Amino acid sequence: MITAVSTEKQIISVIIIEDFKLTRVGLRCALNSNEDINVVAESDNATDGLALIQKHNPDVVLMDLGLAGMNGIEATVKVREMNPEIKVIALTSHDREEEVIASLSAGAMAYCLKDIDPSKLADVIRDVKGGVCWLDPVIARKVLDSFPKQEALGILRDKNSEEGRVPLTEREFEVLKHLVEGKSNTEIAKELIVSVHTAKAHVCSILQKMCVNDRVQAAVKAVKEGLV
Repeated sequence: MITAVSTEKQIISVIIIEDFKLTRVGLRCALNSNEDINVVAESDNATDGLALIQKHNPDVVLMDLGLAGMNGIEATVKVREMNPEIKVIALTSHDREEEVIASLSAGAMAYCLKDIDPSKLADVIRDVKGGVCWLDPVIARKVLDSFPKQEALGILRDKNSEEGRVPLTEREFEVLKHLVEGKSNTEIAKELIVSVHTAKAHVCSILQKMCVNDRVQAAVKAVKEGLV
């Protein structure tokens, strides 16, 4: 007996929560031009957006942070409480470090600026749907530059101080730097000239040693503590 194998692409359902109509229209048109992405609903505020999320149960939510009333960070927390499987992408025109950290801590899987190229945003949606975290490199660099890295790093690497020290190897510190910059395992492997399997192994080791659950938490902790 021969069983047919379906080659149909899995469609990623998306809901857009954005208060500017022109931006919503642009996002919807750009994303719906991809065969594997479908914008199923959109809203100009978080309250109605949450109701739409409950109704449609999308794979991904594009969340504007600067919403009137309930802001995007508060809404992200509620989305994660509603269904942890739904992936939230923070979409904003702001690159302030406090918003980056707050949105990631709230449960967002990615942080994108609104001037992101539409094709790149589609790739981010695909990656996030697959469990990959992503941080705009421009934002990552600004956040990193705001911390006194050398002083904090010296304290954390001090062999005479075990309390609070993150016991990463030199190679793992390299991998962590690329992770914070939003690079995928494939990109990290290319940068370090190692296999993807090796890069993934380093990332898993980093998560375990830093006592975090995912790449976003590792990036947030690394930035907050000046590890890279």
